[in-house]
Amino acid sequence: MKTGKASKTAQYMALFRALETTRDPEDRLFTDPYAIHFLDSGLKLATRASAIPFVWRFIGRTIQKRIPGAFSSGLARTRYIDDLLRKTITDGSKQVVILGAGFDTRAVRLDFLRSVPVIEIDHPDTARLKIATYKKRLGSLPENILCCQIDFNKQSLDGLARQHHFDFTKPTTVIWEGVTNYLTEEAVNLTFSFIARFPKGSHVIFTYVHQDVLDNPALFEGGEKLMSDLNNIEERWTFGLTPEQVPDYLQKFGLTLREDLGATDYRKKYIPGRSEKGYEFYRVALARK
Repeated sequence: MKTGKASKTAQYMALFRALETTRDPEDRLFTDPYAIHFLDSGLKLATRASAIPFVWRFIGRTIQKRIPGAFSSGLARTRYIDDLLRKTITDGSKQVVILGAGFDTRAVRLDFLRSVPVIEIDHPDTARLKIATYKKRLGSLPENILCCQIDFNKQSLDGLARQHHFDFTKPTTVIWEGVTNYLTEEAVNLTFSFIARFPKGSHVIFTYVHQDVLDNPALFEGGEKLMSDLNNIEERWTFGLTPEQVPDYLQKFGLTLREDLGATDYRKKYIPGRSEKGYEFYRVALARK
């Protein structure tokens, strides 16, 4: 991520959610009325125009051509994580921590989180823009949200926790979406060690990329172009795992894998009628302590 600027990939995910929100309520996977406000003027205009069905289809085809699979997998992934989160709250989680929150708006768009404490943690450049947008649109931050700022590669989550008096006695769900692939292995290990501080019954929902897309991106449709584009915007991917590694990796931190689906699986689950391919290397996992 370029210093002084919010993450571009965070804005792209906000664009995907904003586009989905323009669809017919009976067809959309979720509703996010806040996402459009994180977009630049051109993307806002395109989003508003996408309320016309043929414009929505044109935009979808354009995104698919530029980043194969990102749009459809991003939509399905958002709904999948929403559903996993609801399940963990039902199972007894009493607070939510969102690591690398980006422009995630779950704390304000999901009704079942309205009375749940939500701690959002992200890079200062992205967090500042998000806080300013919330204040402009909502008047103030909702009382259940605490926004904290950190550079995951340079600063300590444990120090941040001491500064803000995090409660490690409550069963907690940690969401870590779209982050691990940007970090060093050391930073990922340290973050899982931090997550392990929460008590028994806590959960972590996280994404990771298949190690093969880092080692040989040509194995995946659109992989080589994506890696090149990420390098150009200084948001290079640096960490991955193979699905076979994940259970033993999590066990080192006292976590047990419950689910691990790739983009092909969660697209089939939520949007079986769409035929887009690409992004098969992107995965979502749920683990419990």
